[in-house]
Formats: sequence, C-alpha cells, structure tokens
Amino acid sequence: MPDINEYLTEEVVEDYSDGLINRREALRQLGLLGVGAAIAGPMLAACGSPERPDGPPPQNGAAPSSAPVGSAPAGPSPLPSSPITFAGPRGRLQGAWAPAADPRGSVLVVHENRGLTDHIRSVAGRLAASGYSALAIDLLSEEGGTATFSDQAQATAALNSAASAEGRFTADMKAAITELQRRAAGTKTGAIGFCFGGGMVWSLLASGEPRLSAAAPFYGPTPDGADFAGSPNAAVLGVYAALDARINAGRDAAKAALERAGLTHEIVTYENANHAFFNDTGQRYQPAAAAQAYQKVMDWFGEHLG
Repeated sequence: MPDINEYLTEEVVEDYSDGLINRREALRQLGLLGVGAAIAGPMLAACGSPERPDGPPPQNGAAPSSAPVGSAPAGPSPLPSSPITFAGPRGRLQGAWAPAADPRGSVLVVHENRGLTDHIRSVAGRLAASGYSALAIDLLSEEGGTATFSDQAQATAALNSAASAEGRFTADMKAAITELQRRAAGTKTGAIGFCFGGGMVWSLLASGEPRLSAAAPFYGPTPDGADFAGSPNAAVLGVYAALDARINAGRDAAKAALERAGLTHEIVTYENANHAFFNDTGQRYQPAAAAQAYQKVMDWFGEHLG
C-alpha cells in the first residue's frame, strides 16, 4: 500500500486495539480506506485485543472525548480565526486565518487525518494569541473542504484518495506558505502539524522548502529515506510520545536524517503520553504533556522565528 494509505490503515487498527472504536466501526473505517473485509478481519484479529461488543458506532464515526473533566486546552485562549480562500496550484484553497495583533512570526498549521476541524482552528487561534499569525490549511479544499463531510471517517478516506495525486499536498502547503508570507510580510515562517499533519510537515521539509525557518512535527511518520537538505533554514523540533510505539519506530531515522542535513534540531519525547496527546478533544489527550509541549514549541519558535 502507499505510505499514506498504510499509515491511515494503521491508525484505525490502533484505535481498535486501544478500545477507542468497536469492531464494527473499525471494519467500516477500513472499508472506506479500501481495505476489504477479507483483509480487515485478520488485521483486527491480529491485534490480540479482546473482542468488544458491536454496539452503535460513535456519532459520525468518531470516538467520544474522555479528556479529564475540567481540563483546559494547552496554551492561551485562542484568538478568533476567519475562513479564507487563496490561490493554489489546482484552484482555490481553503483555510482558517488567525492573525496576531503584533506578529512575531507566522506559522502554517497542518491538520490531523480528520481534516480542518474546530480543534485545529483553535490551535491556529492559540498561536495567534501567543504572537504568531497562523494559517490552518484545509488539505481537502479540492473536495469542497472538510466541512462537506458529515462523517470524519469519510474525510479521512477522502484524504487517502487525494494522496494518489503525487505531490498534491506538498504543493498545497507551499501555496499556503506563499499566502502566509503575503499576509504576514516581513516575518519568518514556521510550520506545525499533528499526526497525519506531522507527517505532512516532515514531507514538506523533505520536498525542499528554504522559506521555512522552524518546524514542529508532532508524532508524524517520516518519509522513507528522507533528505532534508533542501530545507537548510529550518530548525526542527520533533515531538513524540513515549507510549506511541508505532510512530516512535521512525524516530531514530528522523533524527539521523536531520543530522545528515546539518539542520538545527531537537527530538523531545513526553513520558506517560500516547499518540495524539495534544488533541484536547480526543480520548488520548494528556493535559500535562500537552501544556509542556506547547511551551516547548513557543520557546522553539521564539528562538527561531522571533
């Protein structure tokens, strides 16, 4: 399978293994990704997890949040964001724009595998409140935007299909950087992404993007044989979670690629945290790790963006 398809498939299997979705929902989501029942069934059986009752699937195919009661999102209260469109390589692109009052820098925000959600908009707003004008891109713009999908699993499947157009996501992110630099002229530009979006930030670095001065990919898969030499100005903060064995399997390769390219970098791994620990709307949210990671990113951007 293509890398993105493999990654998204593994996400579903891991959600099932961790008890976030039941077997019926896992089979449905795998089917949307093109994995037939004859393959999906053994995949789930291989998890070694106990069988769960096939009750009604969570609303819209999404696991309900189990974040601690009263826990707050990491970072400051977000500034408002506005929906925008801007020029892309294949038509108009969509995004959420959150301008800082007195920008110290600008940041591209890349969403998880559910598309441009309210959570990602809030991340852009928090960055703006911290002094960094932020543009959260919608990588499903060509499909009409994330908002056209009522089911988050269908948005994930649409991202999987869109990935078949080689280079599409990278080209869209580069167009977003162009728009960022137009809207926040005179500032240095960074990028941050989460899960699928973390992988997209790694891919953007590997594509060669000299306009990036900083990047903070969160627990995203690194492209095989990545060469980051084409992004010589990017100071990279790689964020990982100690319990995220699947993504951590590529951590050493990411570090080695950064070293080969001679990039300023730091790899940080948060204990007692799992994949997607920063998402305050998800079941793996870890408030302490999320707060520490946000402050770490702010320190990193402060040093390398301004």
